[in-house]
Amino acid sequence: MTDTKYVAAIDQGTTSSRCIVFDTDGAIVAVDQREHRQIFPRPGWVEHDATEIWSKVQAVVAGALAKAGLRADQLSAMGITNQRETTVLWDRATGRPVHNAIVWQDTRTSALCTQLGGSDGQDRFRDSTGLPLASYFSGPKAAWLLDNVPGLRRRAENGEIAFGTIDSWLIWNLTGGTDGGVHVTDVTNAGRTMLMNLESLQWDPEILAAMNIPEAILPQIRSSAEIYGTAVGQLAGVPVASALGDQQAAVFGQACYDTGTAKNTYGTGSFLLLNTGNRPVPSKNGLLTTMGYQLGGEAPVYCLEGSIAITGALVQWFRDQLGIISSADEIEPLAASVEDNGGAYIVPAFSGLYAPYWRSDARGVITGLTRYVTKAHLARAVLEATSWQTREVVDAMYQDSGVHITTLKVDGGMTGNGLLMQHQADVLGVPVVRPKVAETTCLGAAYAAGLATGVWDGLDTLKAHWRKDAEWTPQMEESAREREYRRWKKAVERSFGWHEEEDDGSS
Repeated sequence: MTDTKYVAAIDQGTTSSRCIVFDTDGAIVAVDQREHRQIFPRPGWVEHDATEIWSKVQAVVAGALAKAGLRADQLSAMGITNQRETTVLWDRATGRPVHNAIVWQDTRTSALCTQLGGSDGQDRFRDSTGLPLASYFSGPKAAWLLDNVPGLRRRAENGEIAFGTIDSWLIWNLTGGTDGGVHVTDVTNAGRTMLMNLESLQWDPEILAAMNIPEAILPQIRSSAEIYGTAVGQLAGVPVASALGDQQAAVFGQACYDTGTAKNTYGTGSFLLLNTGNRPVPSKNGLLTTMGYQLGGEAPVYCLEGSIAITGALVQWFRDQLGIISSADEIEPLAASVEDNGGAYIVPAFSGLYAPYWRSDARGVITGLTRYVTKAHLARAVLEATSWQTREVVDAMYQDSGVHITTLKVDGGMTGNGLLMQHQADVLGVPVVRPKVAETTCLGAAYAAGLATGVWDGLDTLKAHWRKDAEWTPQMEESAREREYRRWKKAVERSFGWHEEEDDGSS
């Protein structure tokens, strides 16, 4: 590795697409990023235009290469990481999506999930998939599209339609699309469809039958780090060599390769993953048993995951819907202007609660209001909502695994907020550590692609790249922590039972 090699990663996220070029030290060479539209046809419905996403991805790839001063033939590999569960169905012959992509946050399949659960309820498929029946996952979204787009089921059964999460859509387009595009997904993304068996790592025929999803539409399941195909077009000749759901990519980029290591990514939502090694750990406390990653033909690595729907998005709501701040970075000084939350708590159950509750009937509440409470106290409550939701997930992980997290590695945009990170350390009672390279999602995809193509020789090399940028240690007294936590839990209980199925008008 005397000559510098470069690996690029596409991070197709909920609100934007990025391309980052890394060198062999795991350092960022260039970044390009573009936002795409959020489409809200009805309350609780969230969609993206998959064609727009593909266009933005092409633009950021070109932009990153231009900023790096590199040609495509100077890239050793390309990796993919993506928003998970967001579902696209497209016509194999034309390459056009048959409907807008249904985003992971979308709740239109709540009634369908209740119906699928029947007498077994939410846990009907949990033993096979590690997942509760919830509107979050891709399988019910695909079933909804097959039932609601005229003529689609017949075309699907005839093999004319392809299903994919965003990784599949991008890989298919990168490798030729209608002209020989490769239709694959990796174990981490397949594991979020609720259609893959966690033990066999294959599509589960019983679940496909229960959801009435034809196997003909599904991609081939592959490992997270192998060459799926060769890119055409602007990346002609570059091996497309990794795919990881965004949270699993962050696990990989944070070098959480040992059993018991954990990371939390703070984005639109927050996602805490704990490496449980080569065995899936069933959850009895509202967590997801999920894939961590699989490198080529090696044994898969599993994780427990706590998925929190709304964290960074609560700051956006505070800015855009309430207009109390005009930019996200204003929230920290506003919140820091008061010593505490004034007794106010905000539970951001805008589309239900994910881990550890899985309550689709929950809706957002603000509790504890008195005339003493100011916008500064509310700003603090907005930030603290993220910390407390994370604490609930950490508690559930201990109950399931018996593992005490001794340090939490953190990444994502909200880690730039020192007040939040200090509060997070305070309510967990353990150090919170941020790495020098904060773009761990892209870095993880790049690492996996580089391993598949020989840029890096193993996990020990990647571990050696990890460097600490900042650390926050607990300063809150135990009695205060537990008192505040009790109040938070009371606030959460107030969010239950607000939504009724007939409210959303879904079929």
